[in-house]
Amino acid sequence: MKIDETDKKILGLLQQNAQYTYKEIAQKINLSLTPVHDRIKRLENEGVIERYVTLLNKKKLGKSLTVYCQVTLIRQTKEVSSEFDKAILLLPEVIECNFVSGSFDYLLKLIVPDMDAYHQFHQQKLSIITGVSLINSFFVMSEVKSSYEIPL
Repeated sequence: MKIDETDKKILGLLQQNAQYTYKEIAQKINLSLTPVHDRIKRLENEGVIERYVTLLNKKKLGKSLTVYCQVTLIRQTKEVSSEFDKAILLLPEVIECNFVSGSFDYLLKLIVPDMDAYHQFHQQKLSIITGVSLINSFFVMSEVKSSYEIPL
């Protein structure tokens, strides 16, 4: 699939505000309504647009602590990784989990209310996952930049 400059403009606008109407997008990029509709539907059907979400203010919801965890497994086998993956999918506190290269195996990003909640999560959920050998935690003191927009 080829993404042209008009597609990029549409995607950029949708990344800024997924609630823009087709009409608003058409006006912003000087295109008529039908081609905008057709392009967005094509981008959805081709999987370029995966889904639409609402970003929430975590502090207003009482989830003010962001934690990054480096997790090292006891062995780097498919079986151990698969078990870890399955366990992580069941933990709503984990908002990102990436299998990485380097001196540890996984990088997790979690959102929790406070340090007590993280301590409880660490002791009762994360450290008991079969195969976990080492957990290094880093606590976000100040968020300098947070963006979900993919550069086009």
